[in-house]
Amino acid sequence: MADKRDYYEVLGVQKNATDDEIKRAYRRKAKECHPDLHPGDKDAEERFKELNEANEVLSDPDKRARYDQFGFDDPMAGGNPFGGNPFGGMDFGGMGGMGDILDQLFGGGMGGAARRNGPRQGNDLRYDLHLTFEEAARGCKKKIEFYRSENCTTCHGTGAKPGTQPQTCPTCRGSGQVRSNAGFMTTVRTCPNCGGSGKIVSEKCPSCGGAGRTRNRRTLELNVPAGVDTDISLIKRGEGEPGVNGGPNGDLYIHIVVRPHKVFKRDGYNLRLEVPISFTQAALGAEIDIPTLDGTVKYAIPEGTQNDAEFRIKGHGIQQMNSSGKGDLIFRVRVEIPRRLNDKQRELLRQFDENSTGKEYEQRKSFFDKVKDIFN
Repeated sequence: MADKRDYYEVLGVQKNATDDEIKRAYRRKAKECHPDLHPGDKDAEERFKELNEANEVLSDPDKRARYDQFGFDDPMAGGNPFGGNPFGGMDFGGMGGMGDILDQLFGGGMGGAARRNGPRQGNDLRYDLHLTFEEAARGCKKKIEFYRSENCTTCHGTGAKPGTQPQTCPTCRGSGQVRSNAGFMTTVRTCPNCGGSGKIVSEKCPSCGGAGRTRNRRTLELNVPAGVDTDISLIKRGEGEPGVNGGPNGDLYIHIVVRPHKVFKRDGYNLRLEVPISFTQAALGAEIDIPTLDGTVKYAIPEGTQNDAEFRIKGHGIQQMNSSGKGDLIFRVRVEIPRRLNDKQRELLRQFDENSTGKEYEQRKSFFDKVKDIFN
């Protein structure tokens, strides 16, 4: 028991996870290490076995409650190390025990063969779509090209030369797996003769070399909605790889990657930018041009505007996905102190400072008042 990992750790969920979270975690991880997808990979088989054991416990309210209370030392397990495991139901006696467990873990037995040779959904595909900032904000139409494995048009997916048919594997008799017995233990592994397909091809198709599939380039017209952002995925149902034995096609996941803008930064559906203004504009106020994605708009900066002050222009942000609403444009002013002044400019500034009453600088007055309090 010391080598066993915690069941919650195996599934990658918290101990307060809901039944739905456990179910989703199991399905996701099972797809990653299913023996059908990793033929001959012993590590994948072990991970899948561990995953099924954890799922069998945590998906059953009674078993989960006992596990939460006792861990792997459930007193109901008894002293027999080979029977009565309350978590896995691994009774080694008869087909209702270990046979069913092996069928569940590795798809063995008659039921496992039926599942293996039954309809299965095709693999999902991923395509990374790079967009400019403006394309993502406004929406656009894109033509994408991607590759996917499809049933060979010559042999129609059988892998056999036209005019011939695949034959049932004599080693596993079509089950795709072989069993071996050692006392009370039964082990199941993928058939080495047919690779788990249950069929062998004597004369291979010249187009696909017996694989039954060829890799083809596909083109797809895509309407990208306004407001998409990096890490959003658009899903095209049925555009993934074909299913097996009549199963449905997988899906195509289009992962959005948005290039950064030179001026704007995105904050949800709002836009942010920094606008430099002069010392005089900040002091006296001014009407300035503010850039937006749709051109420039006029905005009146009030008199006495301080550095880092923020202003908001409603409705000039990003179009919200699947909505008519838009975010706002939020800009921050950066007051630029003039450099390389001429003599006349320096003299005017000195005169301004000499004629200052101190009321023009609220922060400076407040600071020196605090300092005065410290030393008085």
